[in-house]
Amino acid sequence: MAQYSTELDGVLVALADPTRRDVVRRLGRGPSSVGDLAGGFPMTLPSFMKHLRVLETTGLISTAKHGRVRTCTLRPGRLALVDDWLAEQRRIWEGRTDRLEQLLTDPTEERR
Repeated sequence: MAQYSTELDGVLVALADPTRRDVVRRLGRGPSSVGDLAGGFPMTLPSFMKHLRVLETTGLISTAKHGRVRTCTLRPGRLALVDDWLAEQRRIWEGRTDRLEQLLTDPTEERR
């Protein structure tokens, strides 16, 4: 866990912004040009590009320029960092709630 903490921190920070989460959601349907993506957001193109740079820096998306069109593509493997972390947290908390349930339902368990 500790070895990829910096990467996980970057991905979580990137996903903390609703605009960037919406971009990730849209790219989940397939690659899209920057112009098409930016059209749905009430902000200037330079402001929108800052969001794309954050996503690209953290590895959540990749971009490629073909002529005058820059196309963005989601890199779902980076989302696996968050998924792995959440699965680990879920496993820990499920173990704790299972032990609590056992203590509450089995009075002999308390004596051990």
